[in-house]
Amino acid sequence: MASPGGSEGLAARAAPRPEARSEVPAQTLPRSGIALLVALTITWGLNWPMMKLALQEVQPWAFRSLCLVVGGASLLALTRASGGRVRFPAERLAPLALVALFNITAWHLLSAYALLNTGSGRAAIIGYTMPLWASLLSVFVLGAKLTLRQGVALLLGMAALVLLIGKDLAVVGAAPVGALLMAGAALSWAIGTVLVKKFAWDGMAVMALTGWQQLIGGAPIVLGWWLLEPLPDLAALSLPAAIGLAYSVFVAMIFCHTAYFKLVSLLPAHVAAISVLAVPVVGVVSSAWLLGEPVGLAEAAALLLVVGGLFLLVRAASR
Repeated sequence: MASPGGSEGLAARAAPRPEARSEVPAQTLPRSGIALLVALTITWGLNWPMMKLALQEVQPWAFRSLCLVVGGASLLALTRASGGRVRFPAERLAPLALVALFNITAWHLLSAYALLNTGSGRAAIIGYTMPLWASLLSVFVLGAKLTLRQGVALLLGMAALVLLIGKDLAVVGAAPVGALLMAGAALSWAIGTVLVKKFAWDGMAVMALTGWQQLIGGAPIVLGWWLLEPLPDLAALSLPAAIGLAYSVFVAMIFCHTAYFKLVSLLPAHVAAISVLAVPVVGVVSSAWLLGEPVGLAEAAALLLVVGGLFLLVRAASR
């Protein structure tokens, strides 16, 4: 992965100003981007059971506060160490706070509480209905147009999600709280993804943009932690919970968030959203492996559908 910190102006190019939005955005993905997508798919999918392990012993507000504060500060430190610009113009604070509200505050709180009320595999599936909402919002907010290949990829991915969740409809219907929270998280993530593309970022590096989102979006979560929960005894955590917490902080918050916004900077918002549809499949498989959640023919069929959709995107990119 090329260091986003050394790519000043990348985020700005990814988010054209309104007067330039009539231009057709680039829709090709370089080989390095394809490798980044594969790494993101595996590591982000594995994060779902890791979060579940951590949340069994660390309360939601404390868990998310630790993830966001450590992750955001680390990203800004890495940006500075790589020679990137950390500071941003004061006039960018309002759009940055708006993006952080959806991408960070709402997503992280809603998904954490959803994981307390449903399985991690199911939560991953519902969370990754995000591409549907991002695709639709891109049409209305950014004036995007879905190509036939992207539309088919989206349909294949959504069919996989419906197939995976179909056998659990009775469970979701009996206990809808987790499902509703996760659906709200997916919608907030989609709004945040589209807003990242809508605003111009005046040369902010992708890593800095991600770090500031985590710190600004994490501020109300830290406040909630201070008001609602006691300090966790990290020394008393079991080994699985400690591994889950460390993975969520150092892999998911630092690498995965930066990699995702790197893809958003390389691709139109709806294409970037569709491209991560394989993550819930990895989430389901890794949850079965680590937590004993069931996997059957539905998961295998969904994997084929998602891989087919990704093949369409990668083949288009290779051209």
